[in-house]
Amino acid sequence: MNILIISQRCPFPPNKGEKIRTFHHLKYLNEQGHKIFLATPYEDDSELPFFTTLAERYCQQISYSKLGPKFLRLLSGLFSGKALSVANFYHQDLQKKIDKQLVDNNIDVIYCSASSVAEYVFNSKVISKLAKKPQLLMDFMDVDSDKWAQYAKQTSWPLKYIYQRETKLIARFEKKIASSFDHCLLITQAEVDLFQQIHGPAFDIHAVENGLDTTSFFPPSAPRDMQSPRLLFAGVMDYAPNIDAVMWFVDHVWPSVIKKWPQATFCIAGMDPVDKIKKLNGQNGIEITGFVDDIKPYFDNANIFVAPFRLARGVQNKVLQAFASGLPVIATSMGAEGVKCSDQQDILLANSASDYINCLTMLMDDHSKYTNISENALAIIQAHYAWNSVLAPLKSLVAEELKT
Repeated sequence: MNILIISQRCPFPPNKGEKIRTFHHLKYLNEQGHKIFLATPYEDDSELPFFTTLAERYCQQISYSKLGPKFLRLLSGLFSGKALSVANFYHQDLQKKIDKQLVDNNIDVIYCSASSVAEYVFNSKVISKLAKKPQLLMDFMDVDSDKWAQYAKQTSWPLKYIYQRETKLIARFEKKIASSFDHCLLITQAEVDLFQQIHGPAFDIHAVENGLDTTSFFPPSAPRDMQSPRLLFAGVMDYAPNIDAVMWFVDHVWPSVIKKWPQATFCIAGMDPVDKIKKLNGQNGIEITGFVDDIKPYFDNANIFVAPFRLARGVQNKVLQAFASGLPVIATSMGAEGVKCSDQQDILLANSASDYINCLTMLMDDHSKYTNISENALAIIQAHYAWNSVLAPLKSLVAEELKT
């Protein structure tokens, strides 16, 4: 079967949430014997070699177009009445290339990775004219309208207005997609339930979870240093939920950690830190790494992973990475959302600063508890989160397209 994947970013290298998911879906479908065609915008010429890699390993054909300056894209969204996250990834040149791919390659399935790229389907001049209309598959990943609503609650004017506008427009766009596409995906059943709560139950929505590459994340060979807390947070540090999580932790938890354990360290590992994150570097044992070539040594050197999310939705890849690394996780309820785990058995839940201190104390003082949490979390990854296992529903959905 010929499958056209439209992605809002180049899915290689798979080094951040949406790219990890899109890459593994693309790779899995290729391994199932399907011919993969890819279309995606890009922002920087440094990405061009990645398209070569994808073409050599996985894709029959790749179309890509360089986006213009971001502020112009966002302005076009404001003046056109479109959601900013839709305007941000749209390019007329890529639209033409996508339409050409559809005409030339007898595409059976159009797979959209993220709601923003559905605009390329809705604006296509050729889909309605094709002798055989492709089946439409949308991977929403998260319920973005709810995410923007959370942002709006946490901010003041003028950002509050922007986020409220985005909430309204994305909600309308999500409903349009669900009404137009044959199948839609979200990462967790909780997200499916939320989507249907917002938009109604009359849509074909499926949960397809994230997996974890256990060849990249596994426990270190040497025992971890347990003299004092060596905390880790990992993630792209210009992403609002990550920024909010780190700043809340630094403001509300870290002073008590340093007071109790003066030698404690907190490493924040991830690309593109914004200025207020950069300013934390060197303060009271805090390290800001910026981009790193290999994240695994940071998981190996830490002894506890923290996931203090207050805004995020869906399964956090970083929590799965910590589990696979045998690194105990202390998370807010939102940070653990969608992960197959139980509080006090596989993970420690902490929804306040005092909860975090209590959980840290427990792990640092009780070696047996530390070991049990670590081993149980690793067992969860091995039992439930291999990519080939979690993507079985995707295989079934694509097989359904073949029957139609």
